[in-house]
Amino acid sequence: MLAKPLRPDGVLALAMLLAAACSIGTPPSSGSPPQIVPPAVHLVLRLGERRLYLIDGDPRTPDESFPIAVGREGHETPTGRYQVEEMIEHPDFVRIDHGPPRRIRERVPPGPDNPLGERWIGFIRGNGWTIGIHGTPHPELLGRAVSGGCIRMRNADVVRVYERVRLGTPVIVEP
Repeated sequence: MLAKPLRPDGVLALAMLLAAACSIGTPPSSGSPPQIVPPAVHLVLRLGERRLYLIDGDPRTPDESFPIAVGREGHETPTGRYQVEEMIEHPDFVRIDHGPPRRIRERVPPGPDNPLGERWIGFIRGNGWTIGIHGTPHPELLGRAVSGGCIRMRNADVVRVYERVRLGTPVIVEP
């Protein structure tokens, strides 16, 4: 069935109805500047404090904070603004031999001896390397600079953070 063309006055009425329904036009001025809405959930890593802050809304009042281990000398955790790029439950740990030829030296399946613990939250990628937030079977090392650049957390803590973040969640790493 073919539709009948609208008359010119019908087109104008339809356009006005759509404009009203879609709030097209300039919103009324309240006299105050628009408020900047912070991202819902984001992570702030303060390397000097050795803490990860989970922020949901107001950055002055973090929802939770957790002790972390950070990158050791020569393998410092990079500072900057990133976002969650990868999330894995019960990750495999793979140790790479970077010398020619490049090959896998060791693979550790999920379990109590896995250096990545219960969760992996990747947020920086480079040429052949990735940095992320992960659990650890050695919580006694938290508060120290001991990793190859990653952020280590208690397994229970990284599971809590994993449940709150999504791909694209902002990650801010401060000195």
